[in-house]
Amino acid sequence: MNGFLDRFGGLFVRLFEDIGRWWQMLFRTILWSFRRPYEVGEWLRQMVRVGVGSIPVVALTAMFTGMVMSLQTFNGFQRVHAENFVGSVVALAMLRELSPVLVGLMVTGRIGSAMAAEIGTMRVTEQIDALEALATNPIHYLFVPRVIAGATMLPLLTLFGNALGIYGGRLVAVNLMHANAVIYDQNTYQFLEMNDLTSGLIKAAVFGTILSLTGCTKGFYTTGGAEGVGRATTEAVVMSSLVILLSDFFLTKLLF
Repeated sequence: MNGFLDRFGGLFVRLFEDIGRWWQMLFRTILWSFRRPYEVGEWLRQMVRVGVGSIPVVALTAMFTGMVMSLQTFNGFQRVHAENFVGSVVALAMLRELSPVLVGLMVTGRIGSAMAAEIGTMRVTEQIDALEALATNPIHYLFVPRVIAGATMLPLLTLFGNALGIYGGRLVAVNLMHANAVIYDQNTYQFLEMNDLTSGLIKAAVFGTILSLTGCTKGFYTTGGAEGVGRATTEAVVMSSLVILLSDFFLTKLLF
């Protein structure tokens, strides 16, 4: 019984340690973002890495999500003769929920893990200690460009995902299910409001901050050599995905 309680208590201690480290690193990253020198070249390199490098996986995910959404809703709405509203449902679902969440999760698997592995390797090979010995703050040098890239590029990727998801839904409804193209296009944009778009972009910016900061923090506190790097990478992806899904509920409640 004591052993179980020890393990259970240790789990909660590690959880609260991770939460405390995350908020500490967020605060320090915000402070160092406004301090010179501004590494604009590194910021742009990380933006290309996060944004341009993620275009193929985001394109496939958003396109097929819109297609599946259209196929499922068309078959369901056809039973109650409401198939003309398929375009509205697909557009609202992509803009409000599906595109920012799925883009966040896919980029987490691709970029969040890479950030954790990269910084974790620097930690176990004592490169971060070398940076500190050279009077270079690792938060300023490693965290700030990656967090800025995540918070900046996720909304742009979400916009790209919105367009492809809506197009994929139209492709299935009009060409496969033989819906009226004119009515479908009218209903797609008829019920949309600006808040539907901006709320998804706000979510995407928050998700980008979460996944990049979590990956960097997990890598920064890596211990245990090569095995520790693998463990930190896995924990970064799992934690980022869970926090994105949890924060999505509270952001939806706040924004709508």
